[in-house]
Amino acid sequence: MYTKNGELPTPIVAPNSLQGLDSLDALTGAGDVNEKPYKVFIGHNLGHRVFTMSVPFRQFKEISDVANDREVGPVAQRKLDETHAKKLAGYMLKGLISAAMLRRQAADKEVPETFQQLMRLLGEQPYFSLQPLVCNIRGVSEGGADIRGVRMEWQGETAGFKVFLAERHILWVIDGQHRRHAADLCIEFLEGVRQTGRYPSKGAVLYPNKGQAVSEQEMVVWNETYEAARSYATLTVEVHLGLNIDQERQLFHDLNRLGKKVDASLAFQFDGSNPITHFIKNKLVSDLGISITEVEPKDWSDDTGALLLKDVVAINAIAFLNKGNISGATPAVVEPREPTIQELWQRIAEIPNFGESRAKEKTVASQPVVLKALAKITYDLKFSNRRPEDAEELFSEFLSKVADVDFSHTNPMWNFYNLTEGQKVDANLKGLDAYLPEDQDGVNRDIGSIQGSYMRFGAKHNDIYPILADMIRWSTGLPSRREAN
Repeated sequence: MYTKNGELPTPIVAPNSLQGLDSLDALTGAGDVNEKPYKVFIGHNLGHRVFTMSVPFRQFKEISDVANDREVGPVAQRKLDETHAKKLAGYMLKGLISAAMLRRQAADKEVPETFQQLMRLLGEQPYFSLQPLVCNIRGVSEGGADIRGVRMEWQGETAGFKVFLAERHILWVIDGQHRRHAADLCIEFLEGVRQTGRYPSKGAVLYPNKGQAVSEQEMVVWNETYEAARSYATLTVEVHLGLNIDQERQLFHDLNRLGKKVDASLAFQFDGSNPITHFIKNKLVSDLGISITEVEPKDWSDDTGALLLKDVVAINAIAFLNKGNISGATPAVVEPREPTIQELWQRIAEIPNFGESRAKEKTVASQPVVLKALAKITYDLKFSNRRPEDAEELFSEFLSKVADVDFSHTNPMWNFYNLTEGQKVDANLKGLDAYLPEDQDGVNRDIGSIQGSYMRFGAKHNDIYPILADMIRWSTGLPSRREAN
């Protein structure tokens, strides 16, 4: 038997050695039996010690948690937005396929065409990366002085540190809970595809071919993508040490509220991933010569005829998706619709004075809300689930008459709501009121007004463009959308 030191057994090694223990209580400071080593860099973010570490994509969820459940403990996070997380998961899935391709290239292996096919279907882009996640290890001393670690040296210089984290050292996510959940959705998708041989039709639906069988060539891609998620692809994590709840909340606020949002036009110009922005750059600008700018002129007299990029994006979001934005657009939906939308823009370019210098003074068609109306008619006749049976003929008729619509500022149709009954009769607008929505209390019918010699439409585009679409339906001889419904 071992000799005793009071009521405690004498340690196997000397008490003063690095491995020694003076009491059993010291076990808590020496670490847990389930410790795992992690290679980190140690920095001092504004003076506070932090670890920067890379974690395999698949592993991060296992070693982290999110403080957004009041039943579990103090809340230091907002509620999870499942829709946002799913969009991130789609981005991550593309990034993991890219990682699998890079892994093949690093090993001097040929990349099968199936990799490229899947990437095109999900949406190509020139580069993939995720910003670092920010976490905190609770229950340790400030700066993590009680976390066991050793210096890693190379030729006499510090190359990094190896720290030992136990299961109690949970990485509490401060910034990145949606990335964490999105990563979990990616792994769920990959595991489901590999186990069942079919694409999921519910749950983690990140691929358009819902419920279909996975081909042998596609399974090669998904197997290697899963392997990349397990080893080759990593997440970068900045780990703060020993923050209390108030400090976590403050850091969450600072990370999410102090940054400046990127201007919409600049974001769309730089974005190379969304298929609608691809369409705008490759078809509208390159093929049709539609002039686009990032700077809106302060005065109509300075108008060059170019359309603001963010307006063009919004117009095409309506034409392709019947939505106010292009988020969630996929090549599977967008690419089959491109010829139709390109044909619409060809007819728009034929509108008299469109795209010319000072075009806004010459035609209301240069005001984005009018183009949104044309986009709305296009979507309703071509892609809506409620389109009429003769929609193809109606759309052809609509395109043939777009350039003949009176888009001048003097057309009284635009000022319909400000005219008296007698003025409406004198302007030959009989029958237009049957196309327009009923005038109800509390509903915006102020679409704009004549200012000087120009018809200026209002800023509430979502209220206005459906009404303008009704007016254009009437002027081109299309049936009322109320009849179509």
